Amino acid sequence: MDARLSGTVTSVLDSRQADGRKVLRSSIREFLCSEAMFHLGVPTTRAGACVTSQSTVVRDVFYDGNPKQEPCAVVLRVAPTFLRFGSFEIFKPADERTGRAGPSVGRNDIRVQMLDYVVGTFYPEIQAAHASDSVQRNAAFFREVTRRTARLVAEWQCVGFCHGVLNTDNMSIMGLTIDYGPFGFLDRYDPDHVCNASDNAGRYTYSKQPEVCRWNLRKLAEALEPELPLALAEAILAEEYDAEFRRHYLHKMRRKLGLVRTEQEEDAALVARLLETMQLTGADFTNTFCLLSSFLVGPEAPGLDDILTALTTQCASLEELRLAFRPQMDPRIVITKVSSGPRPRPQPVVGALMPAKRTHAATPRRQLSMMLMLAQSNPQLFALLGSQTNITKELERVEQQSRLEQLSPAELLSMNKDHWATWLQEYRDTEAPEVLDAAEPEGAGGAGGEAGRRGSYSSKPPLWAAELCVT
Repeated sequence: MDARLSGTVTSVLDSRQADGRKVLRSSIREFLCSEAMFHLGVPTTRAGACVTSQSTVVRDVFYDGNPKQEPCAVVLRVAPTFLRFGSFEIFKPADERTGRAGPSVGRNDIRVQMLDYVVGTFYPEIQAAHASDSVQRNAAFFREVTRRTARLVAEWQCVGFCHGVLNTDNMSIMGLTIDYGPFGFLDRYDPDHVCNASDNAGRYTYSKQPEVCRWNLRKLAEALEPELPLALAEAILAEEYDAEFRRHYLHKMRRKLGLVRTEQEEDAALVARLLETMQLTGADFTNTFCLLSSFLVGPEAPGLDDILTALTTQCASLEELRLAFRPQMDPRIVITKVSSGPRPRPQPVVGALMPAKRTHAATPRRQLSMMLMLAQSNPQLFALLGSQTNITKELERVEQQSRLEQLSPAELLSMNKDHWATWLQEYRDTEAPEVLDAAEPEGAGGAGGEAGRRGSYSSKPPLWAAELCVT
């Protein structure tokens, strides 16, 4: 078992321009979350201890320009190893765009030693099976890391966990959750949720986590060459990652919905429509599954009134939805000159990139649509506007807010009940599954308890324990 101290003065070496210190507030948050994840069955590094200090540092807690002194702390973290994808990137050759190279570029002898150590120590079964062929051994190692990473991110998606900083330095070669920094959990289900205040481009949104992890595996493959030919690694990644993610994700979601007796082809569509219904109604991710765990089926099951009331009560209010879909971009930007270089020279109106005040939706919608059309004919404008995807999403936000402005609370409630009634009827029409015992080991198919009640993965160690870490 490897033990590391996080928050010591020496950790400044890993923190770039920061001071390397941790404050007590974030240390407690990290401790609670890693333990909650462990008891939820999500592979993770763990916190062994948290020690306070008399030292203080200045932190802007809410990023609102009001910094204050906070007490420091040190967290002892434990894991089989803290080696990461980024550990192998010290051998990277110079980047074509930045010109930067790894500190050990050209030292293939060290890379060979690292691979021998990692595979022999943490994957001894792979070492034993391919002792005489290093390429096949390294291919088997990369295949297993790919599978573990796919299963890990599937676990995250199933509990609504957002990592926040999914770079290669925060990806474990053991398939563990590592580096609890600006993480968060979904409240209202929003696939575009960003938990990192500095992630302005939305690179690490909840829905993009599987894609980003695949990209990081690609970077690991590049770092392992020539000990693992890149073409072989890419073939393994293409063969394994998406298939393993879909398989494990659907397996976990079936358990959350109590669909444990048989696997139906329609289950994936049922899960997708559940998430769509949650997004349309602004439902709370965790509370929805908790409520569904008490949903009864069978010939004598009660009607939908009670469960509909419970589900719609925990949905977002009209004001919350209007705030959530408030436009993030003010399209009133004046382009004074487009240079001959790769980027235009803009002169934005004051506050152009800040959240816009609520205005009549028609005007920003027309402006955004015009900007999108102009950018399609002049790609240079995307350097100013962000990307076509960003503008398209902004148009969707404006359209949604426009619809919300026309609704009353009673109309929203009625619509939400209709959405949930449709999905619940589809859910009830599926084959009534057996009860899933909360204490039942993973993969077991036993049944017990009251007949006709759907079991739920939400009945395992409570998600509210992890939700405590959000605040």
